Amino acid sequence: MTTLKTSLPLLNAMVAFEAAARNGGLTPAAEELNIAQSAVSRHVANLERHLAVALFTRRRNRVMLTEAGSRLAVAIRDGLGTIRREVERLQSPDRETFVVGCPYDLQQMWLMPRFDLVASRVPNGQVMLLTSYDYSDFDQPDVALSLRFGRPEDWSGLVATKLFNGEWFPVCSPALLARHPTLTSENPKAFLDVPLLHLTSQPADIESWESWIGIKRKLDGPRFTNYLSMMHETIAGRGAALAWAGYVEEHLRLGRVVRLTATSRLHHNSFYIVTRKMTSPIIQSVVKALVGSVEHHTPQP
Repeated sequence: MTTLKTSLPLLNAMVAFEAAARNGGLTPAAEELNIAQSAVSRHVANLERHLAVALFTRRRNRVMLTEAGSRLAVAIRDGLGTIRREVERLQSPDRETFVVGCPYDLQQMWLMPRFDLVASRVPNGQVMLLTSYDYSDFDQPDVALSLRFGRPEDWSGLVATKLFNGEWFPVCSPALLARHPTLTSENPKAFLDVPLLHLTSQPADIESWESWIGIKRKLDGPRFTNYLSMMHETIAGRGAALAWAGYVEEHLRLGRVVRLTATSRLHHNSFYIVTRKMTSPIIQSVVKALVGSVEHHTPQP
């Protein structure tokens, strides 16, 4: 008889793989899990052997998710998130939790630098972050508010408060700019002379380098399904990337990356805080604080 124990890989292997996928490498995963890098590598290899599928492609000391690896990483992240939330409920049954729903990349790149704005307005700081790429998960009754990308008409019956536009512009590390100063020339063709880092997208999409530069052929360079992995490589100076304005503002402020053009492209969608029509004073306070943080910290070109 097939059981969970016989049909699923070891939990430790899945946890190690998810950490490597989320952090964009084996070494940062090992640091997060406080184990040896060789142990993470062994867990990932055992998982690939168990599934008979490659989860990463390996190039020298770098790893990149395969399509199968990307799908599995999202599934594990969602599954472990469900388990974690239930454990937290069991451990704190008498304390009301303020649940904030948010896609993982947006949570890490934009929300976490503002986490204190949320926690400081919630009694006892009892905040739980629900991460998912499926917005229907945020429609659960225990979710106080959620951060989403789209248009207000996408969420019928809910209230959408705009945070910031879906704005794209090119960035790179200060070291890469020092080697290629022409990148600030506002000439899109200048980017053909440097390594480019890509999010997986269609060539016609505004977040693609092909669209930005104005050419039809597919450009060379690594492609990432995970925004954090792409920004890790950008900060390391291994290429230029097209960045969401809101996602990259903390890296701009800290000088990790440099905005290269005053020009930007706008997506037809924007980023919103989504709540129910009837909200508590606490929810209203958190929404006001987050919106105010955008108004006071919009990065200048």
